[in-house]
Amino acid sequence: MIIHLDKFVVLSPVVSKKSNVVQNQNPCSVSLNVRYFRSSRLVFKPKVSPASFLQSSDSGLGSRITRAAKTEAQIVLFDYLYSTRSFGFMDAEHISKNSPHFLQYLLSKIDPEKDVTRSLTRFLRFNPINEFEPFFESLGLSPFEVSSLVPQHLMFLTDDSAMLENFHVLCNYGIPRSKMGKLYKEARGIFGYDHGVLALKLQAYENLGLSKATVINLVSCCPSLLVGGVDAEFAGVLKRLKVFGIKSDEIGGYLSDKGRYDWGRMLDVLNFLDRLGYTEEQFGNLLKTNPALLFEGSGKKVYVLFGRLIKLGLRMNEVYSLFVQNPNILSVKCTKNIFKALDFLIYIAMETEDITDTVATHMELMGSCSLKSPRTVCMELNIEKEELCQIVKEDPLKWFSLAASAKSKVQSSRKAVSKDTSRYHEKARFLLRLGYLENSDEMLKALKQFRGRADQLQERFDCLVNAGFDPSVVKNLIRRAPMVLSQSKGLIEKKLDCVKNLLGYPLETIVPFPAYLGYDLERINHRLSMYVWVRERGAAKPMLSLSTILACSNSRFVKYFVNVHPEGPSKWESIKRS
Repeated sequence: MIIHLDKFVVLSPVVSKKSNVVQNQNPCSVSLNVRYFRSSRLVFKPKVSPASFLQSSDSGLGSRITRAAKTEAQIVLFDYLYSTRSFGFMDAEHISKNSPHFLQYLLSKIDPEKDVTRSLTRFLRFNPINEFEPFFESLGLSPFEVSSLVPQHLMFLTDDSAMLENFHVLCNYGIPRSKMGKLYKEARGIFGYDHGVLALKLQAYENLGLSKATVINLVSCCPSLLVGGVDAEFAGVLKRLKVFGIKSDEIGGYLSDKGRYDWGRMLDVLNFLDRLGYTEEQFGNLLKTNPALLFEGSGKKVYVLFGRLIKLGLRMNEVYSLFVQNPNILSVKCTKNIFKALDFLIYIAMETEDITDTVATHMELMGSCSLKSPRTVCMELNIEKEELCQIVKEDPLKWFSLAASAKSKVQSSRKAVSKDTSRYHEKARFLLRLGYLENSDEMLKALKQFRGRADQLQERFDCLVNAGFDPSVVKNLIRRAPMVLSQSKGLIEKKLDCVKNLLGYPLETIVPFPAYLGYDLERINHRLSMYVWVRERGAAKPMLSLSTILACSNSRFVKYFVNVHPEGPSKWESIKRS
């Protein structure tokens, strides 16, 4: 009789069943049992929380929901948020149109093939939703991110008034709602600021000289800038870029909301490149043509390339010179080509010394050509890698012709090879003018040691002559210390200025110690500044030679130029930090 009872029993208009809620369970994620308005048998719906449903990809419901049903669901959700929950029109409209997963969840609670508007309206009337779920989804967050960010003990957006207020501050400033999820995910603390604080932080960045549009793009890409005060490292980057001729608002065009930015590292890269001796015009042009150098990976590739060249055996000054003479090698494309070329040479078992010579003399060509893999080249030429290594050692220019990765690359590489050969002969003519014997071992060695084009070498030579040195003295100085001409004119001028104005020595004091011009500018500044300080206090002899100050080890310098005065150690630390 019980088996056939459902055929005869008549139900009351509303049938409900109380849910057994586990104690301490999050009330926001509890699935409420729906009241079903039926005139006959009971219908049981499975208990599925919105968060669980949104993360599930196994539901086949989405494939059978029509576009019309989704549109009706949007309208019902909008009406619920706007009329029932008193949301602002823009908020209700944006949420209803940009939370498709949540709409799919709502449609799973009714029969989407029947009257969606009536059924969903009735459902929402008796089952209030967790408003944070569609709200976060409408900000561009994925279902998984939504489930992890929904507050544990809140259900209505108005329960978190600070979050809602700061959200509207950002909206009114002009930050797109679709990018607001990134801000909430990466800098959630800004949504808890007291009244008026967030608006002041946005204004503070405008006070740096940035337009409102640039601040919007900046904050959207790097939300952490709004945490705390104005980011000092960002302000430092902005200041340095202005020096190099890049306007404040241009920075907004270099940023992407998919990138991550380390302003501290960027500032270090800018300072590092400044120490290389780039002129402001050179550096400005480099950044304008290759902004990815700084903004892709926050300049990490500069350090990686520098470190790899040092690891090969190139000296610090030689790497500095290569960077200055070939500024374009720092572009993303050239850096990639150089790494590929280095891997090529390592694969064919070329000795480190030969790799160093090849890099020093053909850096520009390595950056301009994209090479095939060495295995492919060996197969095409039907030779072993040892034979290929010998070809590269005997004629590096032939290597580029054989290994260029495509016909178009071959053409460009041939032009580069022709250009490289021309530069080689020009440099040789310059060395002949300095007194080198043609084709002598000394000249061949000098061709490898001198970095730069002939016109650049001549410019540096003239720089020393114009500073007051006799041309014959300069020639002798260069032959004793070839690295002198491997530096930019600007770097040479800075080092001469240290001797003349910082130490107060005549420039002739460089002649007995030409290696002075090969030392790192930072080492020169630090040591000469410390020597001047102890000299002024009578703790060091006047007119000590440059070699005495610079050539000694760090421990010896500290012993004889720092610890000789009670305040020396603190002054030394201050100088190194400056």
